[in-house]
Amino acid sequence: MEMTVAEALVECLERENVEVVFGYPGGAVLPLYDALYHSTRIRHVLVRHEQGGVHAADGYARVSGKVGVCIATSGPGATNLVTGIANAYMDSVPLVLFTGQVPTIQIGTDAFQEVDITGITLPITKHNCLLKDPSKLAIVVKNAFHIASTGRPGPVLIDIPKDVAQARISFKYPSTVRLRGYKPTYKGHPAKINEIAKLIGKAKRPIIYAGGGVLASNASEELLKFAEAISAPVTNTFMGLAGFPGDHPLFLGMLGLHGTRYANLAITECDLLIGLGARFDDRVVMNITSFAPHATVVHIDIDPAEIGKVIATNVPLVGDVKLILKELLPLIEKVDRSEWLERIKSLKAQYPLSYNRDSGLKPQFIIEQLWNCTKGDAVIVTDVGQHQMWVAQYYHFKKPRTLVSSGGLGCMGFGLPASVGAALAAHPGCKVVLVTGDGSIQMTIQELATMMEQGLSVKIILFNNSALGMVRQLQQYYCQGRHMATHFQFHPDFEILAKAYGIPAYTFRTEEDVIKGLPEVLESPGPAFVNCIIPPEENVLPMVPIGKGISETIECE
Repeated sequence: MEMTVAEALVECLERENVEVVFGYPGGAVLPLYDALYHSTRIRHVLVRHEQGGVHAADGYARVSGKVGVCIATSGPGATNLVTGIANAYMDSVPLVLFTGQVPTIQIGTDAFQEVDITGITLPITKHNCLLKDPSKLAIVVKNAFHIASTGRPGPVLIDIPKDVAQARISFKYPSTVRLRGYKPTYKGHPAKINEIAKLIGKAKRPIIYAGGGVLASNASEELLKFAEAISAPVTNTFMGLAGFPGDHPLFLGMLGLHGTRYANLAITECDLLIGLGARFDDRVVMNITSFAPHATVVHIDIDPAEIGKVIATNVPLVGDVKLILKELLPLIEKVDRSEWLERIKSLKAQYPLSYNRDSGLKPQFIIEQLWNCTKGDAVIVTDVGQHQMWVAQYYHFKKPRTLVSSGGLGCMGFGLPASVGAALAAHPGCKVVLVTGDGSIQMTIQELATMMEQGLSVKIILFNNSALGMVRQLQQYYCQGRHMATHFQFHPDFEILAKAYGIPAYTFRTEEDVIKGLPEVLESPGPAFVNCIIPPEENVLPMVPIGKGISETIECE
């Protein structure tokens, strides 16, 4: 078939079974948008800002398990993707991004809206390329989807000059991918698997430390079977939440900076730490010398670069978590660990999550009520800040891919556009709830228009404390209470603002408002916006102070 590169690109997307594309048009991508006009299989979602587009593609990928796709024009269109690309890279989210570029003859001349987007994004993409040869379009796109979705997932960017997009080619889509330098390791080494099985058999106080890799490899079912088989408690990283049932007796909650104290103490006391698809990042480890000081460390990850990067590893194993757990399960011998489980039970009883309900509408109470209303049968999207950590602490995720949030980059403004993508990916009838803050939502609030234009029934719960709460909390502890540039002196009326977008809106000020109003909001048809007025001085606790060990926490004040 002979066609233009732009038409061939649309054909490639259809061959990859792409159903939704997020984007924002411009001069350099006119040929691509003209080709999209004729597609009957691809739904294009017009966002209100390119950052919203990449975050929406990210949310779509996390919920669906598919590759998210985004299009932006050259220059500012491309650079507006950078934050979202970095976010997806740090959280291992599969995206393929297409950017327009000035004609090849103008590259390097500082032409109108020219930027070197492949150079800019080189450190934050799994792979990228500038397409100069029109005949290579099909294989480049085929490779992009393969690279983005295999091994450790990540974003791939393809930059297409306008004249290349307009060139005519003879189109043939390749059936296979052959990349000599890219061969992820999936199957674990048998000797290492046997060694791990023997260590498990000898351990008296094992603990499973599970990260986002469990979700990426769709290994939640295997993790549950594994934990029950070895009678080991499970603690999740923030990115690993929803990978293990939050209401299971073996679940310890999140660990680390704002983790449960009993999870942190269990890590400190364990004699075998089994890391599954986790990075041992700074928000978890805190102080290296006091992290799991008595434990033999097993680290299983598909990315060899992560193993031993932060914590010395006794038994490293590169491979896919799902496949390795399947190999491990038949080798497990039943061991009586009742003493260890009793210790875990006592830690939970001694150090439960708690907060004072003495004044005002507490955010923890709102999250508890959100859980009571949904029982885990919802997709929860968050922005970044205190509200994100309260969700991690007080909402009990039960099913995989039901938490969508920015982890490694900690990107404020992620939540609203990500909820658009999440809602498009969620199963019909599934509730999608965005929990956000008054700081975060104002960074991408224009995507309310995208949400409404697409007819999405996202329920938005806004925590309004008239402050950048997490920064204010840090200033309280580390700047002796000198609060600089963290209190908003002016706010819009969020209820009126939501209604301006055509969204039914409410303001909650008391617990009674939440108890009465939240179930009605969640069961109502269409979108809704709830402005929750919470105390500005409320802190996220427990908290491990900087430089302290993981077991040294500040408790409820």
